Amino acid sequence: MEALIEPFGVVFVQRALWAGVLVSAICAIAGTWVVLRGMAFLGDAMSHGMLPGVALASLLGQSLFLGAALAAGAMAAGITALGRSRRLSQDTSIGLLFVGMLSVGVILVSHSASFAVDLTAFLFGDVLAVRERDLLHLGLSLAAALVVAALGHRAFLALAFDPRKAHTLGLAPRVAHAVLLGLVTLAVVASFHVVGTLLVFGLLIAPPAAALYWARSVPTIMLGATAFGATATVLGLLVSWHWETAAGATITATSVLLFFASASAAALRRRVAPRRTFQPPEPAHRSEERSVTP
Repeated sequence: MEALIEPFGVVFVQRALWAGVLVSAICAIAGTWVVLRGMAFLGDAMSHGMLPGVALASLLGQSLFLGAALAAGAMAAGITALGRSRRLSQDTSIGLLFVGMLSVGVILVSHSASFAVDLTAFLFGDVLAVRERDLLHLGLSLAAALVVAALGHRAFLALAFDPRKAHTLGLAPRVAHAVLLGLVTLAVVASFHVVGTLLVFGLLIAPPAAALYWARSVPTIMLGATAFGATATVLGLLVSWHWETAAGATITATSVLLFFASASAAALRRRVAPRRTFQPPEPAHRSEERSVTP
């Protein structure tokens, strides 16, 4: 029992725990829509697209958080702008910006011989170095995410199931999509300091995907994803403390393991007692392909 309590008696581990819980809630809100809409590639691209902003901020001695926010915002705006072109698919637009932003970031990094340590923290996170000011930022980010999710819930839901119907209902699907991109951007920027850009994708996808097996509504998925993320944070910090592993990576790996555990438990439950759960919508491009199939 002492082994379970001992790590959380240390102040920096306590801050890491709070940071992980807040990040789990933020990622649960945004990640639920990412999973439901089949936007996993977007989440991955957004997390890597922050590199040039962080690199430039580091070289200029400015706030890394501000640099990440500006770079992610620029990428979201670029995806929205290119998405208006009928000749380019959304995946193509995301892929072009993903590679372009990542290349610019690597070029900027190559100009600084002393950037290796900062780059490692940026890529893999440093949750044990979270400060009280970071917790405040995460709290404000969570509040903003809750407001956006509440106000845009109806439009996001219609957009996830049928963009054409959303347009018919006057829900402005393009605006809703842009706002949803902003929500994903907020989650990625708020989380990169905790688990890094390479690993934030895990917290954004794994907990909502795990909760999807047990939920019957979108709010329930978000609550379940928050619980899975918080559990991954606690277990990850414990494993990191006793096995001396990288905390951020351990938290993310634990969240992925919890997904597989959830999937296995759900498969076992279906064999024993079938039960109806929330069925995510098919991506829009699949439904459109089916509608034109002779």
